[in-house]
Amino acid sequence: MDLRKLKKLIDLVEESGIAELELTEGEEKVKISRQLMNQSAPMMHYIQTPQPQMTAPSDISVPETKPVAEKIEGHAVNSPMVGTFYRSPSPDARAFVDVGSRVTKGDTLCIIEAMKLLNEIEADATGTIKKILVENGQPVEYGEPLFIID
Repeated sequence: MDLRKLKKLIDLVEESGIAELELTEGEEKVKISRQLMNQSAPMMHYIQTPQPQMTAPSDISVPETKPVAEKIEGHAVNSPMVGTFYRSPSPDARAFVDVGSRVTKGDTLCIIEAMKLLNEIEADATGTIKKILVENGQPVEYGEPLFIID
């Protein structure tokens, strides 16, 4: 496929606002994708609805349980993108950091895979990893807290 034709297709994708274009011409196949960085990622919101109260027999007392919101103190390192969280560079490698690891600003904390690209996420503060809030292989949202540095 002609380079000028490819350039024209890329320009059309950028101008049109579409996220992906796939074109097959004979035995040649071209797929052009773009990531929209200036638009916020879709977020999931959790809305708690009141549960109906059940009455217990008078001879049995049932204690009420309320979820306790955990207050996390320290500096939160948030996900800069939507993707899949990985603690190590490969499945058989050691994790970049563990709870208790000392990190300095710029140290790699994890990898987030987005659109088949592996993005190293660096510490934006110096301190000790107090808590890891995401499990390995778990999907993460934009702005979701990943680590707490104390």
